[in-house]
Amino acid sequence: MAVQATARNITISSKKLKWVVNQVRGKTVSEALTILRFSPTPASQEVAKVVKSAAANAENNLLMDTGLLRVTAIYANEAPTMKRFQPRARGRAGKVNKRSSHITVVVDEEA
Repeated sequence: MAVQATARNITISSKKLKWVVNQVRGKTVSEALTILRFSPTPASQEVAKVVKSAAANAENNLLMDTGLLRVTAIYANEAPTMKRFQPRARGRAGKVNKRSSHITVVVDEEA
């Protein structure tokens, strides 16, 4: 039975998260956390939190063995964008989009 964890409204764009998410898809949880620990981007810390949360959900709610867990699905979707304005020359305003995203991780025991 698959178990999932979701982090909502992370203030990193989904485009930046997808690089990290694609590295971890299909790996075991321990291998995924090792990859994320040595990844240089700040996005990897956010993804690692969600992977740990999904593993903890599987262990505590369904009594699954964490050594057998595998990341079956992981994705980063777009969340609401904060729209701000930056002052520009000659009294104009430039639009600034502060993008955010939702991260979902699904783990399941290996068969």
